Amino acid sequence: MPPMRRREFLGILSGGTAAWPLAARAQQGERVRRIGVLINADANDPEWKRELAAFLDQMKGNGWAENVNLHIDYRNGAGDASRIADAAKELVRLKPDLILARSTPVTRALAQQTASIPIVFLSVSDPVGEKFAVSIAKPGSNMTGFTNVEASMGSKWVQLLKEAVPSLKLAAILFNPAVAPARGEFYLRTIRAAAPTLGITAETIPVGSRAEIETAVANFARRSDGALIVMPDPFIVPNRALVIELAARHRLPAIYGFRNMAVEGGLMSYGADLVDMLYVLTSFDTFEALSVRNRSAKSVETLMQTLVEQTVRALLGARG
Repeated sequence: MPPMRRREFLGILSGGTAAWPLAARAQQGERVRRIGVLINADANDPEWKRELAAFLDQMKGNGWAENVNLHIDYRNGAGDASRIADAAKELVRLKPDLILARSTPVTRALAQQTASIPIVFLSVSDPVGEKFAVSIAKPGSNMTGFTNVEASMGSKWVQLLKEAVPSLKLAAILFNPAVAPARGEFYLRTIRAAAPTLGITAETIPVGSRAEIETAVANFARRSDGALIVMPDPFIVPNRALVIELAARHRLPAIYGFRNMAVEGGLMSYGADLVDMLYVLTSFDTFEALSVRNRSAKSVETLMQTLVEQTVRALLGARG
């Protein structure tokens, strides 16, 4: 997994004080806080279940327990754009204290619905390009969070494949241009730049359905000295089990953009583990500074920027 650097980290919602134990909070009679959670995956996705367990465990350690002093409204889009849009509207209508958004399509849908409710995003490739943030250092809105991938990872995927398969001559990039960042160009630029320096020809395999994935992988497998680069886009990720199975069936070397894809059977991966990000996200008290229900959009923006700065200082201090 690549190290998390400051430019990859926009910030997280945090309080400036240590978390109170759950019992102490209950004695104070604190009101129940409400979080909305919207994901692109199916609710039964095993990776999402792993991430959710980590999130709830860490929140409980900070004194926030679901169904005690924390209420969570869960929604999922299961890869469907219209379903994501409807779920975003539902969550905003509920007026939660905070919304946790997982994936670029989900964050985009929420951004279209509210400029006042704080949104923390995960698994977003290009937050500045998507206009979720003014810049990496200054979110400048009601949104902040993590970008867990960056464009330069494309070149690293090529390099690692070449190391694993020295005879590699051809790399095919599997992705869905309808939903991939910048229609795939976010990663393709660095992949195309790196491939010739290693004696590799890079070509694209755009897909938009499970049937297209099966056909494309089978056709590519007939060629010699080839390997797959599986782009982590919002279509490929929910269909990763199929891609992993096809790569194994056709004995195709493949590299994936998220760690869990290797854990689930893929040959190798180079990318972030979202569970690590969730642990950082919940390492601070999420709600101590989050009395924002009646704040203006401008004051929420100021709060988000302050929390970014607090969190970066805390992380740098922790690293010594």
